[in-house]
Amino acid sequence: MKVLIVASYNKSRFAPFIVEQATALRKLGCEVDWFGIKGKGLFGYLRAIPILRQKIKEWQPDIIHAHYGLSCLLANIAERNVPVVSTYHGSDINNGKVRLLSRMAMFLSAWNIFVSQRNVNRIKPRKNWSLIPCGIDMPIPWCKLCDMLIGEQTYSQFVSRVMDQNKSHILFAGAFDNAVKDSKLARKVVNVYNKSHPNKQAQLIELKGFSRNQVNALMYNSDVFLMTSKTEGSPQVIKEAMACGCPIVSVDVGDVKERIAGLEGCYLVSSREPESIAVALEKALMYNDRTEGYERVLRTGLTNQQIAQRIKDIYEILAYCC
Repeated sequence: MKVLIVASYNKSRFAPFIVEQATALRKLGCEVDWFGIKGKGLFGYLRAIPILRQKIKEWQPDIIHAHYGLSCLLANIAERNVPVVSTYHGSDINNGKVRLLSRMAMFLSAWNIFVSQRNVNRIKPRKNWSLIPCGIDMPIPWCKLCDMLIGEQTYSQFVSRVMDQNKSHILFAGAFDNAVKDSKLARKVVNVYNKSHPNKQAQLIELKGFSRNQVNALMYNSDVFLMTSKTEGSPQVIKEAMACGCPIVSVDVGDVKERIAGLEGCYLVSSREPESIAVALEKALMYNDRTEGYERVLRTGLTNQQIAQRIKDIYEILAYCC
């Protein structure tokens, strides 16, 4: 089974979760190749059509799997004889202008994949679709991570450098300069909490510039993982925090509600008021234990290998029928 992955390459790299999914597909026997799109906006993507057609002609894939709405539309315009599987990750559904182009791609695609029920509800697909969130690579167990070098530092040296041991540790779900993640709201939440807890302050830690093992170390050692995003699809970091047993406080975005529903130590807040989120933050800090998120991830089939098998099943059906 030859699969051509089509996705944006504007940052000179493919999104890590797409790469991890492709790696999992390779382990299941798929032969995977890549077509990276360098261009912005509809016309930037359309200029890639002749190059993509040449790639398809030379490599002759059995399936084309495109990620994000504009890439999905490009793949369908470029090739009508090879089945196109299109995955929509959230920004292509939540953005009104891009949503129209995504609808066009959905109509043309042999199969459509949505990563969250919220996006399914918004777009209301009529046929040929599945709800399949992106999977995660399960973290290295804490006991093994402790024995490893993390970058140029030992595990304990890294944790001590990043985390103030005199404070509670709140790991923020992204970079402070990413406007969609709304770090301004997160800071307000932590300020509200700190004003009411002068004897035990909380430290808000930016999730930026760390390796995968470093992120795992932070999640294992943080008291709470905090998400205040304005919009999300199926946020990978929530599943990764679950797998590390980190208590979670999140606003109601993407598929977070489905992921953490009923999971002790995790709290979903419907309001975006800092005071309401701070109340949930206090509850999560009082939980003072690791969650059973690791078991939840396995049980609900959210590892990359489990997700890849579902996607490969779709490939095989389309390759047989089309």
